[in-house]
Amino acid sequence: MPDGTVASLFRESRAPRAPRVSVVIPTHNEARNLPHVFSLLPDDLHEVIIVDGHSVDDTVATARSLRSDVRVVHQNRKGKGNAMACGFAEVTGDIVVMLDADGSADPREIPRFVEALTSGADFAKGSRFINGGGSDDITRMRAWGNRWLNRTVNVLFGTRYSDLCYGYNVFWAHCLPALALDAEDRGTTGRLWGDGFEIETIINTRVAKAGLRIVEVPSFEFARIHGQSNLNTWRDGMRVLRALLVERVNGTGRAARRRTSIDVAASTAAPTVPAGDEQTPARLSGARSA
Repeated sequence: MPDGTVASLFRESRAPRAPRVSVVIPTHNEARNLPHVFSLLPDDLHEVIIVDGHSVDDTVATARSLRSDVRVVHQNRKGKGNAMACGFAEVTGDIVVMLDADGSADPREIPRFVEALTSGADFAKGSRFINGGGSDDITRMRAWGNRWLNRTVNVLFGTRYSDLCYGYNVFWAHCLPALALDAEDRGTTGRLWGDGFEIETIINTRVAKAGLRIVEVPSFEFARIHGQSNLNTWRDGMRVLRALLVERVNGTGRAARRRTSIDVAASTAAPTVPAGDEQTPARLSGARSA
């Protein structure tokens, strides 16, 4: 098992250079959570980028006090999607990590995701519903909705996702053009399409349409440490469903199309099936086009 650093993976594989890992963390009034999150980050990261969403607490000052090298980006609209787009536009590393600031995603899992990429994947997708994953936070209602959304995305895009709505993903920076996210200042502080919690669905469908090699990696979701989530089960569930329908008919992501294959990471045990769901994540060589 790696010693918890990205470099250890490359010492073992004798690769010429460890990839530079950029962590992008959207923040909105997360000053109390950042000490916990930052304390668990691997030591050998290339950069940590926080994208602040107009916080009114000490989020930015806290981040700078915890890491003198932290890069601070201010998003130009509202919503998690816009924050991720603005952060991705500033990445200078080889690998991009999407990490929440509320303590729900474990930064100690980053080497596991990186290992999946260095083993041949383009996109490592976290899943709470395969062996080794889990959640202290998801409710029965959200789990039920997630299962139906999984079924919908798998029918529409020929994928075998087990956890569509989980936002802990890690990917090579060469995937960014396929995502085609809008980080431009559009002269409005309001939320545009793609700026909200539908961002994970947009990303997950576009990497599938681009034919990128996707690997699911087990991840454990903890409960938020401080503060209240902005997630609304019904409102944001409908935005996810709308995103699936929009992405099914538009052409975004298809220009970079390559071979599509979805695996469970080779370093994990055989997957388990989410309760009440007959689907299992499995290799899909030559999956049908979206």
